[in-house]
Amino acid sequence: MTDNGILQIALYLVILIACIKPLGWYMAQIYENKPCGINRLLQPIERLIYKLSGIQPDIEMGWKKYLYTMLIFNLVGLLAVYAIQRLQYYLPLNPQHFSAVSPSISFNTAASFITNTDWQAYSGEGTLSYLTQMMALTVQNFLSAATGISLLVAFIRGLARYETHSLGNFWADTVRGILYILLPLAFFLAIALSAQGVIQNFKPYQKISLLQAIHYQQPKLDTSGLPIKDINGNSITEKVIVTEQEIPMGPVASQVAIKQLGTNGGGFFNTNSAHPFENPTPLSNFLEMLAILLIPAALCYTFGLMIKDKRQGWAVFLAMLVLFIPLITMAVYSEQKGNPALTSMGIDQTAKPGLFPGGNMEGKETRFGIVNSALWATATTATSNGSVNAMHDSFMPLGGMATIWLMHLGEVVFGGVGTGLYGMLMLVLITVFVAGLMIGRTPEYLGKKIEPFEMKMVTVAVLIMPLIVLLLTAIACVTPMGVSSILNPRSHGFSEILYAFTSMGNNNGSAFAGLDATTPFYAIAGGIEMLLLRFWIAITVLAVAGSLVHKKCVPTSSGTLSTHTLLFIILLVGLTCILGALTFFPTLALGPIAEYFRLGVMHGH
Repeated sequence: MTDNGILQIALYLVILIACIKPLGWYMAQIYENKPCGINRLLQPIERLIYKLSGIQPDIEMGWKKYLYTMLIFNLVGLLAVYAIQRLQYYLPLNPQHFSAVSPSISFNTAASFITNTDWQAYSGEGTLSYLTQMMALTVQNFLSAATGISLLVAFIRGLARYETHSLGNFWADTVRGILYILLPLAFFLAIALSAQGVIQNFKPYQKISLLQAIHYQQPKLDTSGLPIKDINGNSITEKVIVTEQEIPMGPVASQVAIKQLGTNGGGFFNTNSAHPFENPTPLSNFLEMLAILLIPAALCYTFGLMIKDKRQGWAVFLAMLVLFIPLITMAVYSEQKGNPALTSMGIDQTAKPGLFPGGNMEGKETRFGIVNSALWATATTATSNGSVNAMHDSFMPLGGMATIWLMHLGEVVFGGVGTGLYGMLMLVLITVFVAGLMIGRTPEYLGKKIEPFEMKMVTVAVLIMPLIVLLLTAIACVTPMGVSSILNPRSHGFSEILYAFTSMGNNNGSAFAGLDATTPFYAIAGGIEMLLLRFWIAITVLAVAGSLVHKKCVPTSSGTLSTHTLLFIILLVGLTCILGALTFFPTLALGPIAEYFRLGVMHGH
């Protein structure tokens, strides 16, 4: 790795860490309903929302009521997003007159956006109207992110409170998350992105004349859309001359801001944040990358404040950072090393100032380069963001494996807003339990005994993701409806399937290219997977919180395991790696690892 690359990564991490304490404190004040400076301005709006919606914010809920309120809220969102897509031809703000989205893609997209996945089995600029982009997708970017934070806050209350049953009010938590946190941050980020050139308008798509016409040959088609062939069975081609290009428009900056801050991901355009209208400059790229990790990282400090022990929050954050940095290094090094297939052809891949940045630049934007592309790739898969500024399918095998493995860890390395931290806290409970078994003592965490019910729920939460991901990957690899979508052979094709179901199962949304995910099989199977894993895990998390909130406080003794020390951080990191490695290593061996060795053997490396 170059000195410049190390400097870029260090600058990013330093600014991120500097933002954690102020934002974490602010969010703790919001969810504990304490003064934070902005209350006087927004409290009248908050009270008006409660009045119009019939919400009684002071009436708290037990875990079951909190759960079914959350599920009903998201069910309504699912139906609304589905209906808007199916009716978009008849709705306003559709200057391109796009037709209704197909039923299977509408279901997949609705499931994707209410689960904070934002997996997109379609081309945004060629499929969705402005109204659908805003009312369906952007609105759900706010609601799904707020839901994830609300679930985390309820779980934290379960850890912090004693001998009660209430975990807060879901409606109040969601309103406060949107009104005080997501909306202000998205507003200022959208303005900053617009200043950098991210577009925000309602214009019809613009046609421009090319400076030079493009000539190419394409197969000639009959009236049914099939290629016309000569008597020898060869396709007949015709010359095409292109003199115009259509430039897509739309309200992009407002969606980009919340997609990054809420770890929603996806994109207004098919090429996502690699598109110059979504991410035009190095500064916009830095701001968007910072936004991806900003709230998940700051929530660690919020957690420490809400349980009245900041050391616990910093310990969890450090465990995440220890996992994150080596995988950044692995991705950057792999891409900067270059492609041995090109080296064997005598092509020089070393950097040439002003001409070539060096390394594997396939699928990357020259305005960002390798370091920013690899850093974004690891940040977006460490969280449940899934937006991309480079094509992960074009990464070298080990660079691609870094992105897949971050998801295989359960997206607990920062993770999605709310979901990443409560996922890591479930692993903390397992670590405490294992440590308790080692010394023959009932495990405790934050003054509460961890008993069989909690461990059963935690086990279900941890194992359900690998079970579903591996099952669907296996089905896709052995059935015609799954194999027919693979455009690349051998281990890379397997990696594409594994990545797709891993991404959907972890509510990430990024993808390897080369897999046709628009077929009914991938659309429906993926939609069910996204819904199942998002809400099944949420059920177990709230069940654990509901059990913990009833418990009495256990006094600290000489046998109590300290959960803020370096030793505990090492145990937590080790357990997280072991769970991810033991579960998914065989599939990684069949995919990116096999591809890495095959590439080296074929080209003498």
